[in-house]
Amino acid sequence: MEDSRNHILIVDDDDRIRGLLKDYLTENGYIVSTAENADQAKERLEIIKFDIIILDVMMPGQDGYELTKELKKNIKVPIILLTAKGEVENRIKGLELGADDYIGKPFEPKELLLRIKNILSKKNKIDLKSKYNIGNAEVDLNKMTINLKNKIKKINNSEKKVLIEMLANPGTTFSRDEIGKISSITQERSIDVMITRLRQKLELNPKNPKYLQTIRGSGYVLWIE
Repeated sequence: MEDSRNHILIVDDDDRIRGLLKDYLTENGYIVSTAENADQAKERLEIIKFDIIILDVMMPGQDGYELTKELKKNIKVPIILLTAKGEVENRIKGLELGADDYIGKPFEPKELLLRIKNILSKKNKIDLKSKYNIGNAEVDLNKMTINLKNKIKKINNSEKKVLIEMLANPGTTFSRDEIGKISSITQERSIDVMITRLRQKLELNPKNPKYLQTIRGSGYVLWIE
């Protein structure tokens, strides 16, 4: 069964903090993975699409500032910087590098939880005035429905995530690996099945798709008129 809970990555070289935060956030309904340094974090990011990263600044090797700068060039995941450095200039530096929030140690876990909820609510919020037309199909991401010729079909959370990325990047080819990270689906066959389901909901002729097309050897692309 698909798990639609938000997945958080905690990156901190302090074993105690990693453990405490993982336990606390898990108890509050999140899926939590951890990494003790930047290299481990990047390994995790290669195989999992996270919803938010909690990132310690003061780590051996590549620090949180450097990792934030690198990640923000390639992915859109929100980052909360976590550090004992609470001076204004350090907060400004982190925000200038692309961090979405900044919390100084020591802190109350509940405060971090509220900051996480605030960022995720903004990240996941869909503009209620925005509906997308793909040919004859009307996609409503807020209601998670596709209306094709007055036949309304539901989409699941994985399909929604993929559609959001494709609608934001029409004409861009997404490899199976990229779609897997977006949807948290790991098996290629399952990814192909999901694309087939989406075509059945979007296309007048799913066997000869006009909008959600296969680019042989590369992946899938969504075209919008």
